[in-house]
Amino acid sequence: MASAPNPGPSAATAMLASVAALGVWRLLAVAAPHLAALALMYETETDFGSRLSFTLAWGILNFFWITLLRRPALSGALSLTMVVVLVLLSRLKHDVVQMTVNFIDLMMIDRDTVAFLFTIFPNLRWSVILAGLVTLPLMYALWWLDPFRIRRLPALACKLACLAALVGYSLYHPDEAWRGYYDDGYLSKFFRSGVSSVSDFVQYGFMESAAATDERLNMPLVDSCHPAGRRPNIIMIHDESSFDIRAAQGIKVPQGYGSHFKSWDGRQRTFLAESNGGPSWFTEYNVLAGLSSRSFGRFAYFVTRIASNRVERGLPLALRRCGYDTMSLYPANGGFMAARSFQMTTGIERFLDSKDLGAKDVEPDSFFYDKALQLMGQQPPNKPLFTFLYLGANHFPWETRFRPELLSSWRAPGNVPSIDEYLRRQAMSAEQYKAFIAGLKKTFPGEPFLIVRYGDHQPEFAPGILEPGLDEGAIGKKLDAYDPRLYATYYAIDAVNFEPVKSDAVMDTIDGPYLPLVIQEAAGIPLDPSFAEQKQIMLRCKGVFYSCKDGAEARRLNRLLIDAGMIRGL
Repeated sequence: MASAPNPGPSAATAMLASVAALGVWRLLAVAAPHLAALALMYETETDFGSRLSFTLAWGILNFFWITLLRRPALSGALSLTMVVVLVLLSRLKHDVVQMTVNFIDLMMIDRDTVAFLFTIFPNLRWSVILAGLVTLPLMYALWWLDPFRIRRLPALACKLACLAALVGYSLYHPDEAWRGYYDDGYLSKFFRSGVSSVSDFVQYGFMESAAATDERLNMPLVDSCHPAGRRPNIIMIHDESSFDIRAAQGIKVPQGYGSHFKSWDGRQRTFLAESNGGPSWFTEYNVLAGLSSRSFGRFAYFVTRIASNRVERGLPLALRRCGYDTMSLYPANGGFMAARSFQMTTGIERFLDSKDLGAKDVEPDSFFYDKALQLMGQQPPNKPLFTFLYLGANHFPWETRFRPELLSSWRAPGNVPSIDEYLRRQAMSAEQYKAFIAGLKKTFPGEPFLIVRYGDHQPEFAPGILEPGLDEGAIGKKLDAYDPRLYATYYAIDAVNFEPVKSDAVMDTIDGPYLPLVIQEAAGIPLDPSFAEQKQIMLRCKGVFYSCKDGAEARRLNRLLIDAGMIRGL
């Protein structure tokens, strides 16, 4: 009899033999990035929608790299690297400004941003070089270990399918803007914000404006400003993170607290900022350009960078038309959020940042007041000066004692330590401001000065003490809805050897973009047609700007400025 035929190895045996032939390490090189991404998803994403978005975003990244490289192990490693970098950057950004990274951050990257990062983090350059030296050999090893090759056309089809699914889901169920305040969902929020940001940009551009109209502003000649009487020197003071904390219940304040918020006439006035907790540059845009950051919608976070070399309208330009020199003292690096470029676009002739001023780390207000007195002393006689003083000593964190040798007489009222430190810094600001006023009177006897101060936004802890019963999400919704309670600070008008001009524009409560108008009115400066038009809006809307008629008035003014050539490319 013949022997039985040998059926050969079974299918399972053949598969195991193939796996053994490939090697465990090569298989791990392919699987490890996906397992790590799965763990990261469950760690950072909190609900079904965000996890679905994470999965689709992960598919987009992987199939993008596979389309280029055809190697799944290397593609997975590159995708995981990008996701980890995004998570780290989001956590860093949230620690600083209480918001995570979104797609617009990527749209706004430019040479100035990179140069600024390398300036403030001098070791970052070497960290990037070291990371490159470590990453490149690792990527080469993955290239060599990867046993698989995937055809480009199927990979491209899968990428487009994931992209279509993510776009469809994001349009059907858009991510609420207030979720940006949550310290989670980094990848899902980044990709979903990309859908909404690109959609908004295609529909509106960077800035909202009304449709074309037959209305026109009659722009003046450069020398058409003839104010009545003597023009005062004007000083505008950016009082960092300052508001009247008595708006919150149960806070103990030192005796005499509150006088710093009053004007020369004894009245306390309210300034409605357009930011809360961190982005001072929103208010910087308000008080220099005289316009609303809210007109930029999802792009508002980058308002000064977008407006740079595009929005040529503002308080400094209006004052230069009336013969003023203009100067700004800035407490940080001038490249931060394109501050130097933006301020010069609005008419600042001489911009001095922390390096120009010789500042070392965070300086007390007195440092900038002394520098201002010194620089104002160099001003030619009979030439009025506008000075923008941007203070920073009251910036967070308040968990550490700032310059403990200052204000040695301070006694904590008995709140939590961070709030007591906040109150201490406010007391320091008030004391040093009084010394500055005394310095003006002594150094420039007989010279007229108009001084306008404002709180640029509430401190980051303010929503928690103003709305103690709400969680982070509920507070985020109130912030997104621009609840005035969470945006109210103060503005105050003082004078030395000058009587502020009475005007119906000097209201008890104003939106931030009206402050340049208030300053010109109080100084007796004739308004150019753009500010005259804005004054009519202010009177019609009773001090409200962007919220008036659901933004229609702000959009109309933007259109008039575009047609007048004062806003370009937006």
